Amino acid sequence: MTRREIEHINHEVLKKQNDIIQRIKQNNENEYHKTGRIKYARVITYGCQQNNSDSEKLKGMLKLMGYNQTEDNEEADVILFNTCCVRENAELKLYGNIGALKNLKKKKPDLIIGVCGCMMQQKHAVEMIKEKYRHVDLIFGTHNIYRFPEIFEKALHEKYTLIDILDTEGFIVENLPVERDEKHKAWVTIMYGCNNFCSYCIVPYVRGRERSRNPEDIIKEIKNLVQDGCREVTLLGQNVNSYGKDLKIEFDFADLLYKINSIDGIERIRFMTSHPKDLSNKLIKVMSECSKICEHLHLPFQAGSNKILKLMNRVYTKEEYLEKVKRIKEAIPGIALTTDIIVGFPGETTEDFEDTLDIVRKVRFDQAFTFIYSKREGTPAAEMMDIISEEEKQYNFNRLIEVQNKISREINESYKDNIYEVLVDGPSKTNKNILTGRTRTGKVVNFKGDANIGDLVNVKIKEVHTWSLNGEVVMSNQS
Repeated sequence: MTRREIEHINHEVLKKQNDIIQRIKQNNENEYHKTGRIKYARVITYGCQQNNSDSEKLKGMLKLMGYNQTEDNEEADVILFNTCCVRENAELKLYGNIGALKNLKKKKPDLIIGVCGCMMQQKHAVEMIKEKYRHVDLIFGTHNIYRFPEIFEKALHEKYTLIDILDTEGFIVENLPVERDEKHKAWVTIMYGCNNFCSYCIVPYVRGRERSRNPEDIIKEIKNLVQDGCREVTLLGQNVNSYGKDLKIEFDFADLLYKINSIDGIERIRFMTSHPKDLSNKLIKVMSECSKICEHLHLPFQAGSNKILKLMNRVYTKEEYLEKVKRIKEAIPGIALTTDIIVGFPGETTEDFEDTLDIVRKVRFDQAFTFIYSKREGTPAAEMMDIISEEEKQYNFNRLIEVQNKISREINESYKDNIYEVLVDGPSKTNKNILTGRTRTGKVVNFKGDANIGDLVNVKIKEVHTWSLNGEVVMSNQS
Protein backbone atom coordinates (compact mmCIF):
# COMPACT_ATOMS: atom_id res chain seq x y z
CA MET A 1 0.00 0.00 0.00
CA THR A 2 1.08 3.58 -0.61
CA ARG A 3 1.49 6.01 2.27
CA ARG A 4 -1.67 7.83 1.17
CA GLU A 5 -3.66 4.60 1.23
CA ILE A 6 -2.34 3.76 4.70
CA GLU A 7 -3.18 7.25 5.93
CA HIS A 8 -6.74 6.87 4.59
CA ILE A 9 -7.20 3.52 6.35
CA ASN A 10 -5.66 4.99 9.51
CA HIS A 11 -8.14 7.88 9.37
CA GLU A 12 -11.12 5.54 8.97
CA VAL A 13 -9.94 3.29 11.83
CA LEU A 14 -9.50 6.24 14.18
CA LYS A 15 -12.85 7.73 13.17
CA LYS A 16 -14.67 4.49 13.98
CA GLN A 17 -12.95 4.14 17.35
CA ASN A 18 -13.47 7.82 18.19
CA ASP A 19 -17.21 7.51 17.48
CA ILE A 20 -17.34 4.67 20.00
CA ILE A 21 -15.31 6.69 22.51
CA GLN A 22 -17.82 9.53 22.22
CA ARG A 23 -20.76 7.14 22.77
CA ILE A 24 -19.20 5.74 25.93
CA LYS A 25 -18.32 9.23 27.13
CA GLN A 26 -21.91 10.41 26.61
CA ASN A 27 -23.27 7.42 28.53
CA ASN A 28 -20.89 8.16 31.42
CA GLU A 29 -21.91 11.83 31.41
CA ASN A 30 -25.59 10.89 31.45
CA GLU A 31 -24.99 8.58 34.41
CA TYR A 32 -23.05 11.30 36.21
CA HIS A 33 -25.96 13.72 35.85
CA LYS A 34 -28.27 11.10 37.36
CA THR A 35 -26.05 9.84 40.19
CA GLY A 36 -23.27 12.41 40.62
CA ARG A 37 -20.74 9.58 40.50
CA ILE A 38 -17.44 9.88 38.60
CA LYS A 39 -16.14 6.80 36.77
CA TYR A 40 -12.61 5.49 37.46
CA ALA A 41 -10.22 3.11 35.70
CA ARG A 42 -7.04 1.40 36.79
CA VAL A 43 -4.39 0.13 34.35
CA ILE A 44 -1.82 -2.25 35.86
CA THR A 45 1.30 -2.82 33.76
CA TYR A 46 3.79 -5.69 33.84
CA GLY A 47 7.01 -6.01 31.89
CA CYS A 48 9.01 -3.76 29.61
CA GLN A 49 8.96 -0.13 28.55
CA GLN A 50 6.96 -1.08 25.45
CA ASN A 51 4.18 -2.29 27.72
CA ASN A 52 4.34 1.01 29.62
CA SER A 53 3.96 2.82 26.30
CA ASP A 54 0.97 0.66 25.35
CA SER A 55 -0.63 1.31 28.74
CA GLU A 56 -0.33 5.04 28.18
CA LYS A 57 -2.41 4.60 25.04
CA LEU A 58 -5.04 2.61 26.93
CA LYS A 59 -5.15 5.32 29.60
CA GLY A 60 -5.52 7.94 26.87
CA MET A 61 -8.55 6.20 25.38
CA LEU A 62 -10.10 5.63 28.80
CA LYS A 63 -9.65 9.30 29.67
CA LEU A 64 -11.50 10.36 26.54
CA MET A 65 -14.30 7.95 27.50
CA GLY A 66 -14.70 9.81 30.80
CA TYR A 67 -12.71 7.58 33.16
CA ASN A 68 -10.34 9.14 35.70
CA GLN A 69 -7.27 7.18 36.72
CA THR A 70 -7.09 5.52 40.15
CA GLU A 71 -4.72 3.19 42.00
CA ASP A 72 -7.54 1.81 44.16
CA ASN A 73 -9.28 -1.38 43.04
CA GLU A 74 -12.26 -0.65 45.28
CA GLU A 75 -12.80 2.70 43.55
CA ALA A 76 -12.31 1.41 40.01
CA ASP A 77 -15.09 0.74 37.51
CA VAL A 78 -12.55 -0.73 35.08
CA ILE A 79 -9.39 -2.70 35.90
CA LEU A 80 -7.04 -3.61 33.03
CA PHE A 81 -3.97 -5.83 33.33
CA ASN A 82 -1.40 -5.23 30.56
CA THR A 83 0.64 -8.42 30.71
CA CYS A 84 4.18 -9.66 30.09
CA CYS A 85 5.17 -13.23 29.22
CA VAL A 86 8.96 -12.94 29.12
CA ARG A 87 9.37 -14.55 32.56
CA GLU A 88 7.29 -16.98 34.57
CA ASN A 89 7.13 -14.76 37.66
CA ALA A 90 5.14 -12.11 35.79
CA GLU A 91 2.59 -14.72 34.73
CA LEU A 92 2.20 -16.15 38.23
CA LYS A 93 1.82 -12.66 39.68
CA LEU A 94 -0.91 -11.89 37.16
CA TYR A 95 -2.93 -15.01 38.01
CA GLY A 96 -2.69 -14.18 41.70
CA ASN A 97 -3.87 -10.61 41.18
CA ILE A 98 -6.77 -11.64 38.93
CA GLY A 99 -7.86 -14.28 41.43
CA ALA A 100 -7.86 -11.70 44.21
CA LEU A 101 -10.53 -9.70 42.33
CA LYS A 102 -13.12 -12.47 42.39
CA ASN A 103 -14.82 -11.26 45.56
CA LEU A 104 -14.69 -7.64 44.40
CA LYS A 105 -16.46 -8.66 41.19
CA LYS A 106 -19.22 -10.31 43.25
CA LYS A 107 -19.61 -7.14 45.29
CA LYS A 108 -19.46 -4.91 42.16
CA PRO A 109 -20.96 -6.95 39.29
CA ASP A 110 -20.69 -3.98 36.91
CA LEU A 111 -16.90 -3.84 37.39
CA ILE A 112 -15.13 -4.54 34.07
CA ILE A 113 -11.98 -6.65 34.42
CA GLY A 114 -9.78 -6.94 31.33
CA VAL A 115 -6.50 -8.64 30.48
CA CYS A 116 -4.39 -7.66 27.47
CA GLY A 117 -0.82 -7.60 26.21
CA CYS A 118 1.84 -10.14 25.31
CA MET A 119 0.65 -12.96 27.52
CA MET A 120 -2.72 -12.95 25.79
CA GLN A 121 -1.08 -13.80 22.46
CA GLN A 122 -0.42 -17.27 23.93
CA LYS A 123 -3.29 -19.71 23.58
CA HIS A 124 -2.52 -21.59 26.80
CA ALA A 125 -2.74 -18.37 28.82
CA VAL A 126 -6.08 -17.40 27.26
CA GLU A 127 -7.46 -20.89 27.95
CA MET A 128 -6.26 -20.70 31.57
CA ILE A 129 -8.13 -17.43 32.16
CA LYS A 130 -11.27 -18.70 30.39
CA GLU A 131 -11.39 -21.82 32.55
CA LYS A 132 -10.22 -20.61 35.96
CA TYR A 133 -10.96 -16.88 36.05
CA ARG A 134 -14.48 -16.56 34.69
CA HIS A 135 -14.96 -13.17 36.34
CA VAL A 136 -12.68 -11.67 33.65
CA ASP A 137 -14.80 -9.73 31.13
CA LEU A 138 -12.47 -9.12 28.18
CA ILE A 139 -9.22 -10.43 26.74
CA PHE A 140 -7.27 -8.88 23.87
CA GLY A 141 -3.71 -9.02 22.60
CA THR A 142 -0.86 -6.80 21.41
CA HIS A 143 -1.96 -6.29 17.81
CA ASN A 144 -5.35 -4.67 18.37
CA ILE A 145 -4.87 -2.10 21.12
CA TYR A 146 -6.17 0.48 18.64
CA ARG A 147 -9.52 -1.36 18.73
CA PHE A 148 -9.81 -1.17 22.50
CA PRO A 149 -12.85 1.18 22.46
CA GLU A 150 -14.73 -1.24 20.19
CA ILE A 151 -13.81 -4.28 22.31
CA PHE A 152 -14.57 -2.42 25.54
CA GLU A 153 -18.02 -1.28 24.37
CA LYS A 154 -18.98 -4.87 23.57
CA ALA A 155 -17.76 -6.01 26.99
CA LEU A 156 -19.97 -3.39 28.67
CA HIS A 157 -23.06 -5.11 27.23
CA GLU A 158 -22.04 -8.81 27.32
CA LYS A 159 -22.24 -11.27 30.22
CA TYR A 160 -19.58 -13.65 28.96
CA THR A 161 -15.80 -13.28 28.57
CA LEU A 162 -15.14 -11.39 25.35
CA ILE A 163 -11.99 -12.56 23.56
CA ASP A 164 -10.50 -10.57 20.68
CA ILE A 165 -7.03 -11.77 19.63
CA LEU A 166 -5.36 -11.09 16.27
CA ASP A 167 -2.77 -13.64 15.13
CA THR A 168 -1.12 -11.25 12.67
CA GLU A 169 0.28 -7.83 13.36
CA GLY A 170 -1.15 -5.79 10.47
CA PHE A 171 -0.11 -2.18 9.92
CA ILE A 172 0.77 0.50 12.48
CA VAL A 173 -2.08 2.75 13.57
CA GLU A 174 -0.85 6.29 14.25
CA ASN A 175 -2.25 9.13 16.38
CA LEU A 176 -3.84 7.07 19.12
CA PRO A 177 -4.78 9.05 22.25
CA VAL A 178 -2.04 8.97 24.91
CA GLU A 179 -2.17 9.83 28.60
CA ARG A 180 1.50 9.99 29.53
CA ASP A 181 2.64 9.22 33.05
CA GLU A 182 5.11 12.12 32.95
CA LYS A 183 5.16 15.40 31.03
CA HIS A 184 8.89 16.16 31.08
CA LYS A 185 9.96 12.85 29.52
CA ALA A 186 8.28 10.32 27.28
CA TRP A 187 8.49 6.88 25.74
CA VAL A 188 8.36 7.05 21.94
CA THR A 189 7.94 3.74 20.13
CA ILE A 190 9.82 3.80 16.82
CA MET A 191 9.17 0.19 15.79
CA TYR A 192 7.22 -2.89 16.78
CA GLY A 193 8.07 -6.59 16.78
CA CYS A 194 11.31 -8.50 16.42
CA ASN A 195 12.98 -10.66 13.74
CA ASN A 196 15.82 -12.08 15.82
CA PHE A 197 14.21 -15.24 17.28
CA CYS A 198 16.64 -15.72 20.14
CA SER A 199 15.94 -19.28 21.22
CA TYR A 200 14.86 -18.33 24.76
CA CYS A 201 12.61 -15.41 23.79
CA ILE A 202 8.86 -15.39 23.21
CA VAL A 203 8.70 -11.78 21.95
CA PRO A 204 8.68 -12.45 18.16
CA TYR A 205 5.75 -14.81 18.64
CA VAL A 206 3.64 -12.35 20.65
CA ARG A 207 4.77 -9.00 19.18
CA GLY A 208 5.12 -10.10 15.56
CA ARG A 209 7.71 -9.22 12.94
CA GLU A 210 9.62 -5.94 12.84
CA ARG A 211 7.60 -2.96 11.64
CA SER A 212 9.18 0.50 11.61
CA ARG A 213 7.14 3.65 11.96
CA ASN A 214 7.63 6.25 9.27
CA PRO A 215 10.24 8.81 10.34
CA GLU A 216 7.83 11.68 9.62
CA ASP A 217 5.36 10.30 12.16
CA ILE A 218 8.06 9.90 14.81
CA ILE A 219 9.40 13.43 14.26
CA LYS A 220 5.88 14.86 14.39
CA GLU A 221 5.16 13.05 17.67
CA ILE A 222 8.35 14.34 19.28
CA LYS A 223 7.71 17.92 18.13
CA ASN A 224 4.24 17.70 19.69
CA LEU A 225 5.81 16.40 22.89
CA VAL A 226 8.10 19.43 23.00
CA GLN A 227 5.04 21.67 22.77
CA ASP A 228 3.67 19.88 25.85
CA GLY A 229 6.87 20.47 27.84
CA CYS A 230 8.78 17.26 27.18
CA ARG A 231 12.57 17.52 27.48
CA GLU A 232 13.70 13.89 27.23
CA VAL A 233 12.58 11.10 24.92
CA THR A 234 13.41 7.41 25.11
CA LEU A 235 13.07 5.70 21.73
CA LEU A 236 11.66 2.18 22.06
CA GLY A 237 11.93 -0.99 20.02
CA GLN A 238 12.74 -4.63 20.68
CA ASN A 239 15.87 -3.92 18.62
CA VAL A 240 16.13 -0.21 17.80
CA ASN A 241 19.35 -0.79 15.86
CA SER A 242 17.40 -2.54 13.11
CA TYR A 243 14.98 0.36 12.67
CA GLY A 244 14.26 1.18 9.03
CA LYS A 245 15.18 -2.14 7.46
CA ASP A 246 11.56 -2.69 6.41
CA LEU A 247 10.98 0.85 5.12
CA LYS A 248 10.78 1.54 1.39
CA ILE A 249 13.34 4.35 1.74
CA GLU A 250 17.00 4.22 2.76
CA PHE A 251 16.71 5.52 6.28
CA ASP A 252 18.16 3.75 9.31
CA PHE A 253 18.34 4.27 13.06
CA ALA A 254 21.42 6.49 12.84
CA ASP A 255 19.60 8.74 10.34
CA LEU A 256 16.63 8.95 12.70
CA LEU A 257 18.86 9.98 15.61
CA TYR A 258 20.38 12.78 13.50
CA LYS A 259 16.88 14.07 12.74
CA ILE A 260 15.71 13.95 16.35
CA ASN A 261 18.90 15.60 17.57
CA SER A 262 18.00 18.66 15.48
CA ILE A 263 14.57 19.16 17.09
CA ASP A 264 14.50 22.35 19.15
CA GLY A 265 13.38 21.84 22.76
CA ILE A 266 14.50 18.25 23.19
CA GLU A 267 17.39 18.15 25.66
CA ARG A 268 18.07 14.45 25.97
CA ILE A 269 17.69 11.40 23.73
CA ARG A 270 17.83 7.84 25.03
CA PHE A 271 16.99 4.54 23.33
CA MET A 272 16.56 0.86 24.06
CA THR A 273 17.07 -1.93 23.40
CA SER A 274 20.14 -2.38 21.19
CA HIS A 275 21.13 -5.76 19.76
CA PRO A 276 24.94 -6.12 19.59
CA LYS A 277 24.86 -7.64 16.09
CA ASP A 278 23.36 -4.42 14.69
CA LEU A 279 25.53 -1.91 16.55
CA SER A 280 27.18 -0.35 13.49
CA ASN A 281 30.12 2.01 13.19
CA LYS A 282 27.71 4.56 11.71
CA LEU A 283 25.54 4.39 14.84
CA ILE A 284 28.56 4.76 17.13
CA LYS A 285 29.66 7.80 15.10
CA VAL A 286 26.21 9.39 15.42
CA MET A 287 26.17 8.79 19.17
CA SER A 288 29.54 10.51 19.52
CA GLU A 289 28.55 13.50 17.34
CA CYS A 290 25.01 14.28 18.50
CA SER A 291 25.08 16.37 21.67
CA LYS A 292 21.58 15.43 22.82
CA ILE A 293 22.17 11.66 22.80
CA CYS A 294 22.88 10.61 26.38
CA GLU A 295 26.15 8.89 27.22
CA HIS A 296 24.46 5.62 28.06
CA LEU A 297 24.03 2.42 26.07
CA HIS A 298 22.02 -0.63 27.08
CA LEU A 299 23.68 -3.52 25.23
CA PRO A 300 22.52 -6.98 26.38
CA PHE A 301 25.11 -9.73 25.92
CA GLN A 302 23.09 -12.44 27.75
CA ALA A 303 25.94 -14.98 28.04
CA GLY A 304 29.73 -15.01 27.68
CA SER A 305 30.28 -18.46 26.24
CA ASN A 306 30.34 -18.76 22.44
CA LYS A 307 28.74 -22.18 22.76
CA ILE A 308 25.81 -20.74 24.73
CA LEU A 309 25.54 -17.67 22.49
CA LYS A 310 25.14 -20.02 19.53
CA LEU A 311 22.47 -22.04 21.34
CA MET A 312 20.73 -18.76 22.14
CA ASN A 313 20.89 -17.76 18.45
CA ARG A 314 22.44 -14.41 19.37
CA VAL A 315 24.48 -14.28 16.11
CA TYR A 316 27.68 -12.82 17.62
CA THR A 317 30.62 -14.14 19.59
CA LYS A 318 32.15 -13.09 22.87
CA GLU A 319 35.08 -11.61 20.97
CA GLU A 320 32.83 -9.61 18.64
CA TYR A 321 30.89 -8.22 21.58
CA LEU A 322 34.06 -7.11 23.36
CA GLU A 323 35.35 -5.49 20.17
CA LYS A 324 32.16 -3.44 19.81
CA VAL A 325 32.40 -2.36 23.44
CA LYS A 326 35.98 -1.27 22.81
CA ARG A 327 34.89 0.86 19.84
CA ILE A 328 32.03 2.54 21.70
CA LYS A 329 34.28 3.34 24.67
CA GLU A 330 36.94 4.83 22.40
CA ALA A 331 34.34 6.96 20.61
CA ILE A 332 32.53 8.10 23.78
CA PRO A 333 34.87 8.19 26.79
CA GLY A 334 32.95 7.84 30.05
CA ILE A 335 29.89 6.23 28.48
CA ALA A 336 27.78 4.21 30.91
CA LEU A 337 27.10 0.66 29.77
CA THR A 338 24.29 -1.51 31.08
CA THR A 339 23.33 -5.02 30.03
CA ASP A 340 21.10 -8.08 30.46
CA ILE A 341 22.52 -11.43 31.56
CA ILE A 342 20.87 -14.86 31.71
CA VAL A 343 22.33 -17.44 34.10
CA GLY A 344 21.63 -21.16 33.77
CA PHE A 345 20.60 -21.33 30.11
CA PRO A 346 20.10 -24.99 29.04
CA GLY A 347 23.48 -26.53 28.27
CA GLU A 348 25.46 -23.97 30.28
CA THR A 349 28.26 -25.45 32.38
CA THR A 350 30.24 -23.78 35.15
CA GLU A 351 33.04 -23.29 32.59
CA ASP A 352 30.61 -21.49 30.27
CA PHE A 353 29.53 -19.30 33.15
CA GLU A 354 33.14 -18.28 33.76
CA ASP A 355 33.08 -16.68 30.29
CA THR A 356 30.12 -14.59 31.45
CA LEU A 357 32.05 -13.41 34.50
CA ASP A 358 35.00 -12.64 32.23
CA ILE A 359 32.91 -10.26 30.12
CA VAL A 360 31.52 -8.56 33.23
CA ARG A 361 35.03 -7.99 34.59
CA LYS A 362 36.43 -6.76 31.25
CA VAL A 363 33.57 -4.44 30.27
CA ARG A 364 32.80 -3.15 33.78
CA PHE A 365 29.11 -2.43 33.33
CA ASP A 366 27.53 0.34 35.34
CA GLN A 367 24.60 -1.97 35.97
CA ALA A 368 23.42 -5.40 34.89
CA PHE A 369 19.89 -6.78 34.86
CA THR A 370 20.42 -10.40 35.80
CA PHE A 371 18.05 -13.35 35.53
CA ILE A 372 18.08 -17.07 36.09
CA TYR A 373 16.80 -18.69 32.88
CA SER A 374 13.02 -19.04 32.78
CA LYS A 375 11.58 -21.61 30.36
CA ARG A 376 9.03 -20.14 27.94
CA GLU A 377 6.57 -22.51 26.29
CA GLY A 378 6.76 -22.27 22.51
CA THR A 379 10.44 -21.33 22.27
CA PRO A 380 13.24 -23.64 21.01
CA ALA A 381 15.09 -23.37 24.32
CA ALA A 382 12.14 -24.92 26.14
CA GLU A 383 13.06 -28.26 24.52
CA MET A 384 16.74 -28.09 25.54
CA MET A 385 18.19 -30.05 28.44
CA ASP A 386 19.87 -28.66 31.55
CA ILE A 387 23.36 -29.78 32.53
CA ILE A 388 23.78 -28.25 35.98
CA SER A 389 21.36 -28.31 38.90
CA GLU A 390 19.12 -25.50 40.12
CA GLU A 391 21.39 -25.15 43.16
CA GLU A 392 24.41 -24.65 40.90
CA LYS A 393 22.52 -22.05 38.85
CA GLN A 394 21.65 -20.14 42.01
CA TYR A 395 25.26 -20.33 43.21
CA ASN A 396 26.52 -18.93 39.88
CA PHE A 397 23.83 -16.25 39.94
CA ASN A 398 24.93 -15.15 43.41
CA ARG A 399 28.55 -14.99 42.25
CA LEU A 400 27.53 -12.80 39.32
CA ILE A 401 25.61 -10.43 41.58
CA GLU A 402 28.59 -10.14 43.92
CA VAL A 403 31.01 -9.31 41.07
CA GLN A 404 28.66 -6.83 39.38
CA ASN A 405 27.67 -5.04 42.60
CA LYS A 406 31.33 -4.44 43.42
CA ILE A 407 31.94 -2.95 39.96
CA SER A 408 28.80 -0.79 40.14
CA ARG A 409 29.90 0.61 43.49
CA GLU A 410 33.42 1.30 42.23
CA ILE A 411 32.10 3.17 39.19
CA ASN A 412 29.75 5.21 41.36
CA GLU A 413 32.65 6.13 43.67
CA SER A 414 34.21 7.99 40.72
CA TYR A 415 31.22 10.37 40.76
CA LYS A 416 31.89 11.60 44.28
CA ASP A 417 32.72 15.32 44.67
CA ASN A 418 32.01 15.96 40.97
CA ILE A 419 29.16 18.01 39.49
CA TYR A 420 26.65 16.50 37.04
CA GLU A 421 23.61 17.70 35.16
CA VAL A 422 20.44 16.08 36.51
CA LEU A 423 16.94 16.10 34.99
CA VAL A 424 14.53 16.48 37.90
CA ASP A 425 11.86 13.76 38.08
CA GLY A 426 10.22 15.01 41.28
CA PRO A 427 10.19 14.15 44.99
CA SER A 428 11.76 10.89 46.10
CA LYS A 429 9.29 8.06 46.72
CA THR A 430 10.83 7.42 50.15
CA ASN A 431 11.38 11.04 51.27
CA LYS A 432 9.18 13.85 49.95
CA ASN A 433 11.71 16.43 51.18
CA ILE A 434 14.32 15.08 48.77
CA LEU A 435 14.26 15.44 44.98
CA THR A 436 15.33 12.74 42.57
CA GLY A 437 16.45 12.64 38.95
CA ARG A 438 18.99 11.13 36.57
CA THR A 439 22.31 12.11 35.08
CA ARG A 440 22.91 11.81 31.35
CA THR A 441 24.58 8.47 32.11
CA GLY A 442 21.38 7.22 33.76
CA LYS A 443 22.51 7.41 37.38
CA VAL A 444 19.75 7.96 39.94
CA VAL A 445 20.57 11.03 42.04
CA ASN A 446 18.75 12.02 45.22
CA PHE A 447 19.46 15.59 46.23
CA LYS A 448 18.48 18.63 48.26
CA GLY A 449 17.60 21.92 46.61
CA ASP A 450 14.86 24.00 45.04
CA ALA A 451 13.82 22.77 41.61
CA ASN A 452 10.73 21.80 39.64
CA ILE A 453 9.94 18.62 37.75
CA GLY A 454 11.57 18.88 34.33
CA ASP A 455 14.29 21.30 35.42
CA LEU A 456 17.91 20.62 34.51
CA VAL A 457 20.08 21.30 37.55
CA ASN A 458 23.73 20.85 38.41
CA VAL A 459 24.22 18.58 41.40
CA LYS A 460 27.41 17.98 43.35
CA ILE A 461 27.67 14.35 44.46
CA LYS A 462 28.29 14.07 48.19
CA GLU A 463 27.51 10.43 48.96
CA VAL A 464 27.69 7.22 46.95
CA HIS A 465 25.65 4.01 47.08
CA THR A 466 25.69 0.95 44.82
CA TRP A 467 22.49 1.90 42.98
CA SER A 468 22.19 5.64 43.58
CA LEU A 469 24.02 8.88 44.37
CA ASN A 470 23.23 11.62 46.90
CA GLY A 471 24.07 15.29 46.43
CA GLU A 472 22.95 18.89 46.50
CA VAL A 473 22.13 21.51 43.88
CA VAL A 474 24.95 23.93 43.15
CA MET A 475 23.54 25.72 40.13
CA SER A 476 20.46 25.50 37.92
CA ASN A 477 20.94 25.14 34.15
CA GLN A 478 17.44 25.96 32.96
CA SER A 479 13.87 25.90 34.13
